[in-house]
Amino acid sequence: MNNTWIYILIMALTTYLIRVLPMVLIRKPIKNKFINDFLYYVPYVTLSIMTFPAIIEATNSYIAGILSLLIGIFASYKKASLIMVAIICCVVVFIVESFVL
Repeated sequence: MNNTWIYILIMALTTYLIRVLPMVLIRKPIKNKFINDFLYYVPYVTLSIMTFPAIIEATNSYIAGILSLLIGIFASYKKASLIMVAIICCVVVFIVESFVL
């Protein structure tokens, strides 16, 4: 048997166990407020740690990425829609990379 197939099998089993074990072992609702709050915010934190470095590193300069991130945070704080925040960030990166740098 090729080593690649062993690696794929181990990875499949690991992924399967991570998803199935909580359903098998935890049958009652979780009543601990700390654990409930922790589990509620896990998807947001995961998305954030994958997105924020990509925002800064996706541009040709770090300055354009950081400025776009800050202006995007400000626009979303002012209740701009998701599509407007994305458009504003793209325009900021275009302007900074075209004219300033």
